[in-house]
Amino acid sequence: MSISKPPFFDGNNYSHWKAKMTIFIQALDFNLWDIIIDGPELPHTISQEGMKTLKPRSSYTDDDRKKVQLNAKAKHVIICALNSNEFIRVSSCATAKEMWDILEVT
Repeated sequence: MSISKPPFFDGNNYSHWKAKMTIFIQALDFNLWDIIIDGPELPHTISQEGMKTLKPRSSYTDDDRKKVQLNAKAKHVIICALNSNEFIRVSSCATAKEMWDILEVT
């Protein structure tokens, strides 16, 4: 089965786009949908004081890279479905969940 391109969102009829986009993403890879809904577990370290900070890329493990890659794929799918105005609103987001949440409220 071949998956076509994602439904396009031009700022109108969000609920229709959201329903189609949800099915599209789930059909691509349900793990992408999990990342969008739950957020990714980005690679981090925890200091002795309990502070959580993002790991530098130079210290990523293979598992860390898989997590980051999945978030990047989810962001890519969302961005490919947006016109330039909608893209500008979400382009600075670090995670696909942040993008989805911004689109949800605007």
